[in-house]
Amino acid sequence: MMKTKPMKKLITSLTLAASCIALNSVISINYANAATLVKNVKGYTLNDSGTLVQFSNMVMDEGKVLALDANAENFDISKTIDGEGKVMLPGLIDAHGHLLGLGANLLEVNLRESTSAGNAAKMVSDYAFANKAQSWITGRGWNQELWSDRAFPSAGDLDKVVSDRPVVLTRVDGHAAWVNTKAMEIAGITKDTKSPVGGEIIKDANGNPTGVFIDNASMLIEKHLPSASNAIYQQQLDAAGEHLLANGITSMHDAGISRDVYDFYLKESVESDLPIRIYAMVSATDPELSTMLGNGTIRDNDDFLYIRSVKAYGDGALGSRGAALLEPYSDAPHQHGLLLTQPEDMTELFTTVIGAGFQLNYHAIGDKANHVALNEFESTFDRIGGSELRNRIEHAQVIAPDDLARFSGLKVLPSMQPTHATSDKNMAEDRIGKDRMKGAYAWKTLLDSGIALPLGSDFPVELANPFYGLHAAVTRQDRDNQPVKGWYAHEALSIEQAFKGFTLDAAYAGHMEDTLGTLTPGKWADFILVDQDIFSIEPQHIWKTKVLSTYVAGEHVFSLNND
Repeated sequence: MMKTKPMKKLITSLTLAASCIALNSVISINYANAATLVKNVKGYTLNDSGTLVQFSNMVMDEGKVLALDANAENFDISKTIDGEGKVMLPGLIDAHGHLLGLGANLLEVNLRESTSAGNAAKMVSDYAFANKAQSWITGRGWNQELWSDRAFPSAGDLDKVVSDRPVVLTRVDGHAAWVNTKAMEIAGITKDTKSPVGGEIIKDANGNPTGVFIDNASMLIEKHLPSASNAIYQQQLDAAGEHLLANGITSMHDAGISRDVYDFYLKESVESDLPIRIYAMVSATDPELSTMLGNGTIRDNDDFLYIRSVKAYGDGALGSRGAALLEPYSDAPHQHGLLLTQPEDMTELFTTVIGAGFQLNYHAIGDKANHVALNEFESTFDRIGGSELRNRIEHAQVIAPDDLARFSGLKVLPSMQPTHATSDKNMAEDRIGKDRMKGAYAWKTLLDSGIALPLGSDFPVELANPFYGLHAAVTRQDRDNQPVKGWYAHEALSIEQAFKGFTLDAAYAGHMEDTLGTLTPGKWADFILVDQDIFSIEPQHIWKTKVLSTYVAGEHVFSLNND
């Protein structure tokens, strides 16, 4: 059951427009709560130095932790919560997700479980029949690598079931679109349409578009989708917030928001309607990037919204062969992948963002994209500084072995997603071969080099459940516990290291370790109660963990049962 979050903020006399351009949002907290004791728990948290500690009770007041293992007689306790011996953890932080994308995914046709192009088309047909008022049919989650033929689908597969309305279906990784003929007609796509820079229109032997559009080519179709509105954003936010809180996620890093979403989040922050904490990355491709940079850093006083970073786009994904590689794909020798930001544009981008004092978070999956990004970070730091901004490479998935140590040397954080490895294990070696696997999904190597390792899921590319990520990080196995000995198991993390990645390291990567990431005195009382002890059970069972209750700033916002 989802509990309604009470009003927490007191809006000042400044108008919304004025607050949007302030360097810091001028929103204050108005709490009337007296101290609360949470007792009878088996609590775990890291301390501020990263060491795991246990506790049996916690005192909180005004939404923040006052003490652990406290003598209750030393406090004015007006309310007691009995944890009934349950395991208590800090609220988990997903360091890379797409909040409204998750909400949209929850509200459209879900193709994650499709077994073939025909099976996916049947799902689309059923959805279209049940949603006759929708002018465009949208969906997400198909992955041809999980189908028996492992072949890209075609417009014809969709035309058989929906031909009168346009259909746009995003691949599970967000780096390809599968559409029907009606959608291509609306977009004016013909055999003469050329692929844009950083994208590819897949064509058949006769030069006709097949209905699959890779990376930047997807925009040729997607720009014709109906414009989003605040009403749609609200639906998506509500759906995503409810889903994340039910999975124990109390904070997330939103990887790439447009100006419209930026304004929507500011409005929601002022109106106290953000269900979880958002560390937002402004999209580098937004036409109003300079305006948003000029507005400066925005952080509301209760840490539900923090904007001080930019998400840039280096390449595509491995599954669609869009990840940029230094050498050709092992299973497609004529392909090297795609650079979405061209090398000649990188210096200006890095200088603009880092020069404005914003953290730059650069999407790089292939070894070429990672290499050129590290080179540009190094050059930028030499020219204008900025290494203290905790800049990041998002995904850092396939890295040339010689580049692994450069992350620590440059203080560039590898922001990684453990379930990507367990999802990719059936195709990654086919794509890049055994030799390049030495620098792929190299969590332990990177962590051992002395750099923080923030972890996330990349939802809705992967499922948002953070216990799936903790399980994958520790076992290097999927949820069927395959392969038996783990996939390249030497790169597995300990449960303490993985837990740190979803808590303190994630908070550090968002410049928020001062208030989030641990349940130490002075930080927000964001915590969850779960049904098993992830630090003592057999690792293969970590993914089965159920969240029983979620609290944000001491407020009960989710309960599994109606209590």
